[in-house]
Amino acid sequence: MLIDSHAHLEMPEFRKDLDEVIQRAAHSGIDYIFTVGTEKKDWKRAIEVAHSYPSVYAVLGVHPHNAKEIDEQTYPVLREHCRDEKVKACGEIGLDFYRNLSPREVQLERFREQVGLARELHLPIVIHDREAHHETVEILKSEKAAECGGIIHCFSGDDEMARACLDMGFYISIPGSITFRNAERFREIVKKLPLESLLVETDAPFITPEPFRGKRNEPSYVRYTARKVAEIKGVSFEKVAEVTSENALKVYRLK
Repeated sequence: MLIDSHAHLEMPEFRKDLDEVIQRAAHSGIDYIFTVGTEKKDWKRAIEVAHSYPSVYAVLGVHPHNAKEIDEQTYPVLREHCRDEKVKACGEIGLDFYRNLSPREVQLERFREQVGLARELHLPIVIHDREAHHETVEILKSEKAAECGGIIHCFSGDDEMARACLDMGFYISIPGSITFRNAERFREIVKKLPLESLLVETDAPFITPEPFRGKRNEPSYVRYTARKVAEIKGVSFEKVAEVTSENALKVYRLK
């Protein structure tokens, strides 16, 4: 059993062959996939995909790139969608100070608001953090995000950030970049982290692992990320699959 804790099956890249993508995932031992709608226009599609396949669940939120687009209608719509039985978390929310597609102050405020919304809805959160490690941790602390828990998606922080997030009860999700030749610093961090705090993900269609780098990513490829984690930590692939799947079931509150 494996779980792809973060993908984007609602995106146009999967419109033509989604059935085949889901089938390949099943044949690769992927029992569950969490598809993440990151802006208002994608939420309905994410829910539709989740209801179309028993193995798929949805996560909904406003990505920091789109934080500037939030208006008075956004949160009422998001709140209603998040009450759907197949929506299991609020995300991906957070900060991106690398691309800065929304002003930083807007990102900070919208991040705080969405943590509050998740607490109101009793949902875990899925965090996007890129070059905003200190600010991300500070908001998680100040907004009492430990009360809802969640996942640091595509972890890119350092040892200090990892420890702070683990102390708040968050899980750290490992993407396909762990397989890249230039990812030695990342591999050293993963080596130190307890397996009991890790998830694996594809972020499909992005961050395709070796040996498929350069092609569209898809959930079946999460096996390659899990294999690399097993190699780094000196345990069996089966152990990584078992523990990361248990972790995903816990954080997303599936039986």
